[in-house]
Amino acid sequence: MALAVVKCNKTLAEFVEQFSVHPTPITDGKQQLLARVTDVFGGAKPPSNTPDLKTLHAKIGQLTLEHDY
Repeated sequence: MALAVVKCNKTLAEFVEQFSVHPTPITDGKQQLLARVTDVFGGAKPPSNTPDLKTLHAKIGQLTLEHDY
């Protein structure tokens, strides 16, 4: 379904009618497909949105020490 949405020039309403589903799964599927398409073709991976926990813990420790003294 997501591949059909990406390949075709139909409107969201047309896909809702064609697949008899709510618009949310269609939109979500398209976004997931586009976000992961580079994995399929071996392209560079986008930078992770996950923060570096080591850096965050160091910053928390620093701020705690500054606050206590």
